Amino acid sequence: MRRGPRIARRAAALALSLLLVPAALLALAAWLTARPGDPDLYPPAAGDEAVVVRLVARTWHSGLLLPRDDLARAAGEIGAGALLAVTERFHAYPALEIGWGDAGVYRGVPTIQALDWRLALRALFTPGGRPAVLHVVGVAAEPGAAFQDAEVVPLRLSRASFRRLAAALGRSLTVRDGHPVEAGPGLYGPSLFYEAEGRFTLLTVCNHWSAGLLNAAGLPVTPLLDTLPRGLALDLAWRAAPAR
Repeated sequence: MRRGPRIARRAAALALSLLLVPAALLALAAWLTARPGDPDLYPPAAGDEAVVVRLVARTWHSGLLLPRDDLARAAGEIGAGALLAVTERFHAYPALEIGWGDAGVYRGVPTIQALDWRLALRALFTPGGRPAVLHVVGVAAEPGAAFQDAEVVPLRLSRASFRRLAAALGRSLTVRDGHPVEAGPGLYGPSLFYEAEGRFTLLTVCNHWSAGLLNAAGLPVTPLLDTLPRGLALDLAWRAAPAR
C-alpha cells in the first residue's frame, strides 16, 4: 500500500528535476554571456546633458527611436558621413525609428500576420547567415501615439554615451563611395531600407542588434534574454534602470 505514494513522490521529484535542470542551465548561460555596462558612460552623471532614446519592442521585432537632431549632431561630431546623410534624408521628422534585420524577411513581411515561417526559419538557420538591411522611419508623432502596438522603454544617455551609440549605428550602414546604399521603400509611413553590415543568424537577430547598440552606449545587456523583444525590455528594466 505504501509503494504507490512512494512511486508518486519519485515521479514528482523526477518531473521537478527535469524542469529545474534546464532552467538552471539557461540561467548559467545567461550569466556567462552577459555583457557589462560602462559606468563612465551610463547612467549619465547628475547635471550631464542627456539625450532620451527609446527601445520600441513589438511582438517579434525591436528597434530604436532616436531624436533626429541629436543623431545628426552626433554623426557630425564623429565624422559618420553616411549616417549624417540618413538624418538629412529625413530632415522633416523630429525622430527616427531604426531597426535591423534579415533582408529577405524584413522587406517582404509588412506585418506578423504576413510572416512566411519557412522563410523565417531559412533566415535563422542558413549557414553563415544572410544579408541584412536597416529600416529607417521618419516619426512625427509622440512615441505613445506612434507606437500604441509596442512596448516603449525610454533611456537617458549622456552626450558621450549617445555618440558611442551613433558610431555603432554608423558602422551598421553599408557605405559605397561615402554614401549609404538605399535598398527600396520601407514598410510603413515615410520610410526606407538601407543595405546593412552584419549577417542575420539565429545568434544575431534584430533584438541582439538593438541590444548591441545600447551596450556600445554603456548599458549592460544579456544576449540570451535579449533574443526576444520582451526579454530585451525586461533585461533593461532589471539591469539598466530605464528613465521614468
